[in-house]
Amino acid sequence: MSNDFVSIGKVLNFHGINGEFKVGYTNSKENQLKSLKTIYVKKDDRFSPLTVSNIRFHKGNAIIKFKEISSIDEVLEYKGGSLYTTIENVRKNLNEEEYLVDDLLNTEAYTTDGKYIGVVKYINQQPSSDLLTVKSPEGKEYLIPFVKDLVPELDLKNNKIFINAIEGLID
Repeated sequence: MSNDFVSIGKVLNFHGINGEFKVGYTNSKENQLKSLKTIYVKKDDRFSPLTVSNIRFHKGNAIIKFKEISSIDEVLEYKGGSLYTTIENVRKNLNEEEYLVDDLLNTEAYTTDGKYIGVVKYINQQPSSDLLTVKSPEGKEYLIPFVKDLVPELDLKNNKIFINAIEGLID
C-alpha cells in the first residue's frame, strides 16, 4: 500500500438498493468519518477517489453513499475491499494528544531517568498492545509493550519516548 493512504474501513456489503456501502470501520471516530469529503477505494493496485454524498451510522456500521455509485451491482464490485483516506486528512483530524502509531518509528528511547536506550525501529501491532522494538547503538534489541505503565511519556515534538525501565525489560 502507498504510504500516503491509511485504511479507514472495510466494505462489508451494500445497504439498500441505491448503491450505499455498508462499512465496518476501525481506528476512526465517527466525527472523523463525517468530515471526509473524498474516500479512496483500491482497485487494480490504484487508489481511486469517490466523492462522499452522505455518511450515517447504523448498528455499529457506517452507511456511506458516494456520488459516483448508484446501484447494488456497483457496490458489490468493492465488497470485501478497504476504503482509505490520506494521511493528511487523518493528521488534520487528530486531537492534540493523538498521533499515528507510525509517528513512533525512529524516535529516540530513554529511560524515565534520562538514560539513552536506542531508537524505535519496529512496531508490531498486537490485539492486547503494540510491541515496540528498540535497537541500541550496540545492536541489541529490546521488546517493549506499548502500555502506559511501561511508556509513561511521549515527546514526539522532540522525537523522544520515555520508558519505565523495570527489572528484566532493559539491562
